[in-house]
Amino acid sequence: MAAHSSIEAITARIVERSKPHREAYIDRVRRAASRGPHRSTLSCGNLAHGFAVCSPAEKEALAGDVVPNLGIITAYNDMLSAHQPYETYPALIREAAREAGGIAQVAGGVPAMCDGVTQGQPGMELSLFSRDAIAMAAGIGLSHNMFDSSVYLGICDKIVPGLVIAALTFGHLPAVFVPAGPMTSGLPNDEKSRIRQLYAEGKVGRTELLEAESKSYHGPGTCTFYGTANSNQMLMEIMGFHLPGASFVNPGTPLRDALTREAAKRALAITALGNEFTPAGEMIDERSIVNGVVGLHATGGSTNHTLHLVAMARAAGILLTWQDISELSDTVPLLARVYPNGLADVNHFHAAGGMGFLIKQLLKTGMVHDDVRTVFGQGLEAYTVEAKLDEKGQICREKTPEVSGDPKVLAPIETPFQATGGLKMLAGNIGRSVIKISAVKPERHIIEAPAIVFHGQQELQDAFKRGDLNRDFIAVVRFQGPKANGMPELHRLTPPLGVLQDRGFKVALVTDGRMSGASGKVPAAIHMTPEASDGGPIARIQDGDMIRLDAVAGTLEVLVDAREFASRPLAEADLSENEFGMGRELFAPFRRSVGEADRGASVFA
Repeated sequence: MAAHSSIEAITARIVERSKPHREAYIDRVRRAASRGPHRSTLSCGNLAHGFAVCSPAEKEALAGDVVPNLGIITAYNDMLSAHQPYETYPALIREAAREAGGIAQVAGGVPAMCDGVTQGQPGMELSLFSRDAIAMAAGIGLSHNMFDSSVYLGICDKIVPGLVIAALTFGHLPAVFVPAGPMTSGLPNDEKSRIRQLYAEGKVGRTELLEAESKSYHGPGTCTFYGTANSNQMLMEIMGFHLPGASFVNPGTPLRDALTREAAKRALAITALGNEFTPAGEMIDERSIVNGVVGLHATGGSTNHTLHLVAMARAAGILLTWQDISELSDTVPLLARVYPNGLADVNHFHAAGGMGFLIKQLLKTGMVHDDVRTVFGQGLEAYTVEAKLDEKGQICREKTPEVSGDPKVLAPIETPFQATGGLKMLAGNIGRSVIKISAVKPERHIIEAPAIVFHGQQELQDAFKRGDLNRDFIAVVRFQGPKANGMPELHRLTPPLGVLQDRGFKVALVTDGRMSGASGKVPAAIHMTPEASDGGPIARIQDGDMIRLDAVAGTLEVLVDAREFASRPLAEADLSENEFGMGRELFAPFRRSVGEADRGASVFA
């Protein structure tokens, strides 16, 4: 089916806007690809170093330049539950490569930090910048120029966007992303949230809180709520970087291992040495990017991707804007209810039909482009399947049923949970920001209340504990942008604001920081740009100023006389404590050079 008229129009607009950048990018990709397998350009000394640890047969094959060599970029570590399963993947991939007549080498490792560990800690100020550091680290691994194709082992928040930026920077190489899957279901996410809120109110202690958290995050695999990590997996499948049905299969299962082997063999099948050459830079185009945004809206995905998708697209010469994302949200219906946008977790989503059912529904009404290239070698229709093992232990793919396995979790396109995706851009005299309203009740889509200004989430928490916030207000938490302190996630704001909202007060948040995929029931205008440290109007707001947040009209205004507001001096903040410790001094060049949030908060653009 042809794409929906609105989807087609927005895609065409992105194509036109991007044309000079995209043409220059494609020219670079094709020139790099035209040089053929690049080991032929290496000196004997280069090659000797490159395959020193290989077997004699592998050395002979690599020297002959006719056997494909697969570069593995891995984000394995034991700190991230989602990444721990990757420990055994290189061995699986090497074996699969040998079976397919190729060779595989670990080209390099990239850093991978756990935002769950660093939430509210100094290390969180490195989190967003780790995305661009990951892209650079992957680039170092691939710079050895030994590879015909690449596979990327990564799942979590900044890791996948960083790896995608690297894959598109090395766009002359095919790239297959290999997931590890979510952990099995533990303590329900809504129960975990309830305990957190009780802890914020002082009604339970640290022992009870730690017990609840440990029952929720309990084993190998991705955290089961629908935050940035699982939004990443959705994106990789709907954009064609995953094999069909690969995203949400649990780790440590025969199917998971079979999918990993298949990914390695497929990465070798699509090199320039064969007949299905699929360089990542040409595979991903404006239609692929739009499909990713549509998937984000249809599933109520992470607000972090209003940063990451923009940065990922730019790596391929594609200029995606917040306005594009907002307008697509106005067209795309919400089809999934996964926590914090519902009670289910990603395992329930997968059991209800998962990505296959979701893509099938979106294709019905032309909400996604089918005529895209994918690593599977076919259009998006090929992804309307469920991956299984047959009686011989081989992967087979069955068409997804026409009916959802659980309509409370995954809805058909004819009866969506809501008509729009729930991610919107807000604009006004403070600047521009984004808001996720898919989990916010309609009566809270418009909040008008006086401002209370904070220069950090600890200040708000302290005020809450003193009992100073039992009233209607809009919290303005500023000097939290990328130039100020790396734009940390402000998850510690969620429990106190949620408590106050439950007490009947009208509350909302305005910040130049982030709230991520766990943004929930409290209206939150986030990623405000220009940020306070860049002279943004948010630095002129004072306690008591009336603010109107209108997620229906898409506006955010300080209700102060325009002349008076413009004449106010910009507030200043002492950020010296954010400059040192836990590696923050190493990222000073990033803070100085980072771009604005609506350009992806990237050091590359």
